[in-house]
Amino acid sequence: MGKKTKIILALTASVAAIWAGSKIVSKPEKRPEKRYFQGEKPRVFAHRGGADLAPESSMAAFKHAAELGVDGFEIDVRLTKDEHLVVFHDRFIDRTTDGAGRISDYTLDELKEFELGFHFRDLQGKQTHRGAGEKIITLKELFEAFPDHLINLDMKEDPDSYEGSLMPSKVWRLIEKLGVEDRVLVTSFYDEQIDRFSLYAQDRVAIGGGYNEARKAFSLFKSGFGHLYHPRTDAIQIPVKYGVIPLDSQAFIEFLTSLNIHVEYWTVNDVETMDRLLRYGAHGIITDRPDIALQLIEHDE
Repeated sequence: MGKKTKIILALTASVAAIWAGSKIVSKPEKRPEKRYFQGEKPRVFAHRGGADLAPESSMAAFKHAAELGVDGFEIDVRLTKDEHLVVFHDRFIDRTTDGAGRISDYTLDELKEFELGFHFRDLQGKQTHRGAGEKIITLKELFEAFPDHLINLDMKEDPDSYEGSLMPSKVWRLIEKLGVEDRVLVTSFYDEQIDRFSLYAQDRVAIGGGYNEARKAFSLFKSGFGHLYHPRTDAIQIPVKYGVIPLDSQAFIEFLTSLNIHVEYWTVNDVETMDRLLRYGAHGIITDRPDIALQLIEHDE
């Protein structure tokens, strides 16, 4: 075989490989559906337990939301000084308790001394839970208190921090120990944290996309190259608008749905927006007002 013939064959093989690769990428496979997503849609998730109705991330909030009939809770998780996973959004405890300082500077027992909901005011502006005895709770306590509810879990710790380096493994070990793989979705704004968690979970837990994953999906869709999007996530949770960019597009929802990616919007508290998103096909609403969302869905049935 001559040198020219070999070069031609090599080039032909390369072109064929590129063509075959483009065919594969141009038709990305649908995500296999996790058991977490099985059941009726749309779903209502109480944001931090329903932060407008009771102190956020408190047992009182979760109990109230459960009584209303929500499908699950959207929560945030941080790590204490003695490496317990607690349900808490902020890095500091100042905004929602009568204490001050970072979660990571306190042990769990020390955090339990503070009053959660100390600053909470209800819809009428009344401090209904001051002195009610609400305390910061652990992720384990939440799972065990609500065995019939879904948990949408956001790992808040920065991956470059000590707490962040431990969090993905800590979250996975607790999920595995409690056997709750089918009723939890794990996500983070940090794609790196999701990747770390996935190394442990090995596709046994539903995964929500981070900031970069959501941006990639939307950018490819909007630019007309949606066929090049290869999803690495089971759900994408987004606000209605990011800066000046509207994300509440029916076409975008339909695009993600076609790949078996579930689309949920946060944090939606007004009935008009809820109604529009549900008509567009959104799979879930994450809200501080689960009472409104549930009434809307019941009315539409």
